Amino acid sequence: MLVTTSYSPSGETVERGKRLAAELGVRYVPRGTSSVRRLGERYGESRFLLVAERELFYHGNDEAPLFFHPSLSFVRVKRLMNGERDALIDISGASAGDRVLDCTAGLGADAIVFSYAVGETGEVTAVESEPALYTIVREGLLAYETQLPEFNAAMRRVVMKRAHHLDVLRQLADKSVDIVYFDPMFRLPVEESSAIGPLRQLANHAPLAEEAIREAVRVARKSVVLKEGKESGEFERLGFTMRSKSRTKIAYGVIHP
Repeated sequence: MLVTTSYSPSGETVERGKRLAAELGVRYVPRGTSSVRRLGERYGESRFLLVAERELFYHGNDEAPLFFHPSLSFVRVKRLMNGERDALIDISGASAGDRVLDCTAGLGADAIVFSYAVGETGEVTAVESEPALYTIVREGLLAYETQLPEFNAAMRRVVMKRAHHLDVLRQLADKSVDIVYFDPMFRLPVEESSAIGPLRQLANHAPLAEEAIREAVRVARKSVVLKEGKESGEFERLGFTMRSKSRTKIAYGVIHP
């Protein structure tokens, strides 16, 4: 992977690109007037992290560019603000002051919803193992702005951690967090979910290990929650009681330690 910038970048954007390249341990290349495709041909690389004035874009594998966006988390937080229910918050039992460990951050949507639900006195740590995805989400949570101050505050409170979730879980003390959450790449992809398409090119596709669930049960006080496809078989394999959402192919499973 290479790091470059948008056309005619500011000096600040160039410095940011160089900083991120150093952090990721990859090469920074000036954009000049070349397209990303032409840069790829010149350097023999198909994967780029493109640094714009306020955003990061991942280009690779002929998929649509991947960038940070809060997606449905914005709608979900607005519903919570209006007194409506959220399935994940209900199933997990999350409440103000809780400490949440999101083991598979992805683009951070569920972490944002958790962050709003647990409030200023709570804590949400979102773990992501893939370096480029971690960087895109970390930077997005810090910079993305909406017209809703409460939502912006929830984004800023999410603490991103670049690591594999099993390593993080092994280091935690017994009953040291309230909720542990897993939303891995589904074993049976929901193909009609176009929003997930760009994410697939960067995400970790490995199945959850049984050890990870055992460690999660050890460290959780309230609940361990898994989001998966209804027909995947992962709930049964990993010991979760499935609680499905009607009319969708997605379900949640829960273990109460």
